[in-house]
Amino acid sequence: MSKEQSYVLKAWEVTLRKTQQAKKRANSVFGTVSVAPHTDHDVTSDENDDETTTNRNSLEEFYHAERVLPNGDYYTGQWYDNFPHGQGKYLWTDGCMYIGEWYNGKTMGHGKFGWPSGATYEGEFKSGYMDGIGTYMGPSGDAYKGQWVMNLKHGHGVKSFANGDAYDGEWRRGLQEGQGKYQWSDGCHYTGEWKNGTIFGKGSFVWTNGNRYDGCWDEGFPRGNGTYKWDDGSFYVGNWSKDPEEMNGTYYPSGNEGSLEWDPKDLFNNLSEYTICSGERVPMLPSQKKLSVWNSSKRIEKPRRMLVDGRVSVDVDNRAFEKMNMWGNDTSEGGADMRKELDAELMRLEAEGLHSLKPSAVPMKLPKAGRKQGETISKDHRNYDLMLNLQLGIRHSVGRQAPSASLDLKPSAFDPKDKIWRRFPREGTKYTPPHQSTEFKWKDYCPLVFRSLRKLFKVDPADYMLSICGDDALRELSSPGKSGSFFYLTNDDRYMIKTMKKSETKVLLRMLAAYYNHVRAFENSLVIRFFGLHCVKLNGPTQKKVRFVIMGNLFCSKYSVHRRFDLKGSSLGRTTDKPESEIDSNTILKDQDLGFIFRLQKAWYQEFIRQIDKDCEFLEQERIMDYSLLVGIHFREASVAGELIPSGAQTPIGLLLSNQITFGESEEDAGHRLSRSEVDDLLSEPSRWASIRLGTNMPARAERTMRKNDSELELVGEPTGEFYDVVMIFGIIDILQDYDISKKLEHAYKSIQYDPTSISAVDPRLYSRRFRDFIFKVFTDDN
Repeated sequence: MSKEQSYVLKAWEVTLRKTQQAKKRANSVFGTVSVAPHTDHDVTSDENDDETTTNRNSLEEFYHAERVLPNGDYYTGQWYDNFPHGQGKYLWTDGCMYIGEWYNGKTMGHGKFGWPSGATYEGEFKSGYMDGIGTYMGPSGDAYKGQWVMNLKHGHGVKSFANGDAYDGEWRRGLQEGQGKYQWSDGCHYTGEWKNGTIFGKGSFVWTNGNRYDGCWDEGFPRGNGTYKWDDGSFYVGNWSKDPEEMNGTYYPSGNEGSLEWDPKDLFNNLSEYTICSGERVPMLPSQKKLSVWNSSKRIEKPRRMLVDGRVSVDVDNRAFEKMNMWGNDTSEGGADMRKELDAELMRLEAEGLHSLKPSAVPMKLPKAGRKQGETISKDHRNYDLMLNLQLGIRHSVGRQAPSASLDLKPSAFDPKDKIWRRFPREGTKYTPPHQSTEFKWKDYCPLVFRSLRKLFKVDPADYMLSICGDDALRELSSPGKSGSFFYLTNDDRYMIKTMKKSETKVLLRMLAAYYNHVRAFENSLVIRFFGLHCVKLNGPTQKKVRFVIMGNLFCSKYSVHRRFDLKGSSLGRTTDKPESEIDSNTILKDQDLGFIFRLQKAWYQEFIRQIDKDCEFLEQERIMDYSLLVGIHFREASVAGELIPSGAQTPIGLLLSNQITFGESEEDAGHRLSRSEVDDLLSEPSRWASIRLGTNMPARAERTMRKNDSELELVGEPTGEFYDVVMIFGIIDILQDYDISKKLEHAYKSIQYDPTSISAVDPRLYSRRFRDFIFKVFTDDN
């Protein structure tokens, strides 16, 4: 799209937005107007056509229509501006039917959708989706009543299955997750925690004979601490697992009974008969149904195929673009008048100070691709021996035999004194191999805790060692961080190694128990993941100690990261010090450099704000401040010249315009976008969401913003309505700075010179509140 086309389109969007708002206000004041149904035989000449259309548009835009459409579909109900609008009934030729409320051609509000199979959904719709409170009745007898989000069960709901089973509880993205009760047809039931559609967490299983199990579960079976009770009062307490080596416990009889002739493995055999019913799939999602509507009431043309949520399908007739001639080559009187009106509209907006609505004269471009980060540590590198020491120590720590780590740890495991020293002489020992590096000592801090963390984060020990200790050397980042720490990356970019100050090590060990419990309780926690804490003590006169922590690399993704932002919510000094010519895809930008608002899909946004609140509460309780949200953006579409392609067709106004024209998009360009059917398939198959989780590979839309002035107080600019399809990666980093005496002094000193609310060094409670306020402005619901 040319600059001139972008200019006119933006003004068109502004004008249409205001026009639609005025129409909504008029409808709320005057209500609906019904007139005789419109037929094509009412018009006998072009002159009468124009006169009739003018009168109806001015007086009777909202009217009743009853039409048999050219493809055989049938609609009867209220009609407005060439779309179903209000109450109406639409019958498709395949037997599907919708009766209910419409808004500009979209099923919006309360309605009932029926399938030829006999299945029905009655409840709330939003933009073509089942969204809100609704009841689905399946053809085989399945029934669900509860909350929906974008065709998926999400929130509280009750489902009864055709086989007699029933579930009452929480759902997330179409699967049971959270607290819920599942009752089988024979009367046995489970009450407790769920995850991804399986029994997971703490809960109780009760049999009809009165026996019960109370304890921890993992994927439908007992795992961890638990108690099995008989109806006579006797019980068995122990650690449960499918692995016989991990299984152990004690039997407590109710009276003077003899030894127990019962194998705990019988419990697993019994539970294998109690499977969770998956239920039946919705045969075809309402959002996949297409409407056949006329493009104009003035002339008869080939009907346009439009999805229920307003998007045009791929078989739309794009010749309308040639007929409209709405760009600069339109020399007709009507085209010139339109251009004058658009120019006048922009001038009026500028006079009102709404400069943010005017599109930028300079289109956004992809930043320069940065080189692969880091300098490979070769044999002549100053830190080559340190790297070898580190790799030898990691191989020793992870590779040595140890009992299977249970996730239930004793308090002694978190004791800072729980550490293992090991000497590594060059000639080797009984426990260490010979090596070519200098002699050193190796220390493991809280080894059992970090072994359990790696298990909790599903890190395979062999892959972990291969990444860090394989044949490929580590890479040292070109410059140390602000704290003076050095960073190293593994060759596969999966792990980052950071050198630690002694104070940071103390903070991590102090909060390790709380950190462990937090990431275990909240799988989607955005807090940075730690995999190991170690120390290398070099031999020599200085006896230098190098402490380091191994973390996950947030930006290890199949998507290239085009923009990186470090966001704190403070303004003082929060801008990059690089000139524009030196900024590339590896440059870390800051709060004052941010020019976007990120819009997440509703379900993800709700999960995002919940998790940010939980993570910030945890950090506040641990007296941590100065952390930040590290954000990476991958722009999904760009031209050959490197200019970013806006996704204007996905905005409400863009959706309306996309029903009329296609802006010169080639088939190759269109192929990079997910089609609506692909999106619906993704939503209907929650298992396909495996590669997407909160903060990782998340699809979103970035709306460009512009600041009215250069004031540092304005961290978030005004939205422009210019959207880009992006994939986002984000997480909370730098969580090892507590509010110690140095930070208190920094706060006192800077408060004399600057606004106290603008500086980074503030009390953890104030920091947490300011951080959340800012993040919730930058991230919002994609309504």
